[in-house]
Amino acid sequence: MTTDSPAPTRRAELLERLSEPITYDLAVIGGGATGLGVALDAAVRGFSVVLVESHDFAKGTSSRATKLVHGGVRYLAQGNIALVREALHERTTLLRNAPHLAQPLAFVMPSYRCWETPFYGAGLKMYDALAGSAGLGATEFLGVQRTLQCLPTVRPQGLKGGVKYWDGQFDDARLALALARTAARHGALLVNYCAARQLVHEGGRVSGLLCQDQETGTTYPVRARCVVNATGVWVDALRQQDSQALGRTAQPIVAPSQGVHVVVDREFLPTDHALMVPKTADGRVLFAVPWLGKVILGTTDSPRPDLEREPEPFAEELRFILGESARYLSRAPTAQDIRSIWVGLRPLVKPQDDDGNHTKSLSREHTVLVSRSGLVTVTGGKWTTYRAMAEDVLAKCFADGLLPARPAGATAHLPLVGTPQEPVSHRMCEPQGWHSYGAEQGAVQALPGADHALGGGVAEAMVRFAARYEYARTVEDVLARRRRLLFLDARLAMDAAPAVAQVLQQETGADPGLEPFLALARRYMGQGSAAVA
Repeated sequence: MTTDSPAPTRRAELLERLSEPITYDLAVIGGGATGLGVALDAAVRGFSVVLVESHDFAKGTSSRATKLVHGGVRYLAQGNIALVREALHERTTLLRNAPHLAQPLAFVMPSYRCWETPFYGAGLKMYDALAGSAGLGATEFLGVQRTLQCLPTVRPQGLKGGVKYWDGQFDDARLALALARTAARHGALLVNYCAARQLVHEGGRVSGLLCQDQETGTTYPVRARCVVNATGVWVDALRQQDSQALGRTAQPIVAPSQGVHVVVDREFLPTDHALMVPKTADGRVLFAVPWLGKVILGTTDSPRPDLEREPEPFAEELRFILGESARYLSRAPTAQDIRSIWVGLRPLVKPQDDDGNHTKSLSREHTVLVSRSGLVTVTGGKWTTYRAMAEDVLAKCFADGLLPARPAGATAHLPLVGTPQEPVSHRMCEPQGWHSYGAEQGAVQALPGADHALGGGVAEAMVRFAARYEYARTVEDVLARRRRLLFLDARLAMDAAPAVAQVLQQETGADPGLEPFLALARRYMGQGSAAVA
């Protein structure tokens, strides 16, 4: 177990550093998977790095994934071999560098037509072949009884067998937090709740930005030799601001896609295997994934151009998820069984001649662009390939002369904060607990309140650790992303929120945002949403 003590994240000290009149090598705007990956890679290579995020780290897309670390079986079906091969390689790297947050998971495709087992099995054997030595386990052809053993609540009527294959799953928000804290350990300055209000140009070139502390309203100028726009579905707003400064107009490059996820109790799928349906009634993929003591059902793929921070599901999306689940589970969950609903926006790269209305056909690959002013924009991609995306961003910075070139591969064998030296014994499908902190479990338990439960598996010491060492400022930060209770059971999160707010206010002295969180939790419960009515 590592002996490194957790580094404090005192906001006053972070803002004091931000106010220093220095020029950074690299300024990153956006604290999701992509921006955090870029900040970490650059810091490990020895560059001076600052990252600002307008809300909390992983507040947007990066905390709302299907929780899968995967090569992309459906991308294989689309013939995108290069993307699958890269993702399979990165899958192994991610599982190795954060085994307490990312682990292998077995998936089973049940077959109800005679041709499905050999057809999908052949494709998954190719998946194994592409993974090569990075494979997590061999694909198996299953008979009816073995399929029912793996998926005890799958609909038995007409079942012909199944195919079992391996991918991975992870805790996306806590992995993002581990990236942030690892980058900070390597010298990067990261500040959440600090919005980039304006790009600064000198002589037609981007030379920095003005950012604003969301809590006090104080503005901080930041100078940097290179600025990276890693704001996910919101990248076009900064691109437009950059172009307007030069008297030009930027064409949008993102067509956002909405993905809805529904959480139900484990009784609907009481197994350590995930259910995967490769082709639903309308051609989409459906997953039922055991995760942190619950089951995630999803996901959808619908155009969503309005870029809401907290988008709500469309009624047809929930009907689709519950309806398709009923086709494959012997006991189908209903709207009353939903414990939480969350919606994420994916930044799909939009061809210039595409209207963005058919997001299932848009690219899942990432794009890196450099504007005339030198603003670097990265968008697209997926969580599994965050590290490769970061390397591509820095390679583009080198190629365009924005930064001096330094060797790649710095993060390929870099354990993230919390990675234990001994093998991990817990499974990601088990409820969250002290084990979720990996090597830092002892440090958390040493804080006051380790034996004081606040509800939903959250202890007082966990809240204190989140405030002191994990950048947490609000109840939402704690219950949505440091602990995942909002995503698992919104009602339980509401019940625990007042006690969490009290401890958090003791730690930070700031408004913990209890009332906004309670309103948000009601939305995650489906209250007020026509989709659940």
